[in-house]
Amino acid sequence: MIWPHLDDCDVTAMLDIRVIRENPDLVKQVVSQKHDLVDVGQILALDGERREALHRVEALKAERNAKSKAVGAAIKSGGDAEAIKAEVRAIGEETAALEERLRTIESSLQDLLLRVPNLTHKSVPEGGEENNRIERTVGTQREFSFTPKPHWELGEALDMLDLPRGTKIAGPSFVVLKGAGARLQRALINFMLDLHTTEHGYTEVRPPYLVNRETLTGTGQLPKLEEDMYRTTDDMFLIPTAEVPVTNLHRDEVIPPATLPLYYVSYTPCFRREAGSYGKETRGLSRVHQFDKVELVKIVEPQTSWDEHEKLLADAESVLQAFGLCYRVVTLAAGDLSFAAAKCYDLEVWAPGMQTWLEVSSCSNFVDFQSRRMNMRYKPDAQAKPEFPHTLNASGLALPRLVIAIMENYQNEDGSITIPEKLKGYFGAEKI
Repeated sequence: MIWPHLDDCDVTAMLDIRVIRENPDLVKQVVSQKHDLVDVGQILALDGERREALHRVEALKAERNAKSKAVGAAIKSGGDAEAIKAEVRAIGEETAALEERLRTIESSLQDLLLRVPNLTHKSVPEGGEENNRIERTVGTQREFSFTPKPHWELGEALDMLDLPRGTKIAGPSFVVLKGAGARLQRALINFMLDLHTTEHGYTEVRPPYLVNRETLTGTGQLPKLEEDMYRTTDDMFLIPTAEVPVTNLHRDEVIPPATLPLYYVSYTPCFRREAGSYGKETRGLSRVHQFDKVELVKIVEPQTSWDEHEKLLADAESVLQAFGLCYRVVTLAAGDLSFAAAKCYDLEVWAPGMQTWLEVSSCSNFVDFQSRRMNMRYKPDAQAKPEFPHTLNASGLALPRLVIAIMENYQNEDGSITIPEKLKGYFGAEKI
């Protein structure tokens, strides 16, 4: 089967019902490939019922207007207008009932449309995770004259992290960084913020860590991922990533001409109900419910979108390159893409103590999927009609997996850890 895709110039109108109406088979395949459960047939049925009701309401309004004029004419000529008035009342009652039905239909339709995933770009591989495509590997895996230790052994021996107390005060998959561990993480955050603001042209943003339901709906986490969120009793949510509040900065706005592209960088803690099998992958810092991340967000004009995606990837890669870490770039297959992404590159860094590749960034292009959900538009010029921009984001990078990579790749036989050259000024020492 040839997987149907949207071309570069056609990735638009993700929430426009016309896309589903005109390409139902394409949308059904995307829903299936991304493992979503929304019923496309039900959407089309509601759409048909909605259009039929709208047509009937317009016809009734036209008929009521005509009969209202007839009432005036009858009164003016001295005739009996009561029968016509009764007809006008009946038409008004039918119209009101139909409009109420329309509100119900539109509410149901909107709920279903919010559950339709983004379509995939033509360059995305078919299939699931097993079809992810390794684009390139950068650097070489360090060779050790001794058996490298995993970060949890290094961290405990150096008093950098305290796993038992993290579990005691919060629960499983929460950790405490202390001493040199907390200092290392702070140094990495400051390094990345400085790198992206001074060398890559991003504006630093410090957003709220709690957001409302509309904000998470705008970026596509809701309604699908509500069970993965930490939610407060007053219906606020702890952010799963800075992408959520930062992309929503311009929700319900028309961005003025000559403003795009907008580049934002933000450090925040992130909160997720991480699922996964118990075992090696869940030990230590690799899979936790609360973690720190430096996030990159772009809002750009559609015609620059794919070039900006490649630049965004390069910005995220530059952190790994600065520390000489071995990493690989992976294009995710359609079945491994997030709900909102049209295309995504993962950056995976080699962790020699764990003997595995760890994802430290997902570099995604959402095209206009998010901007349509949040009604964010821009004007190409003063006279132009507002259009939907494209949004992109990447971790630049995610912690604590970057901490894992530094600890395990820079460990020494005596159990100490050398600080990477470009981080020494931020950390304030050469070795842990």
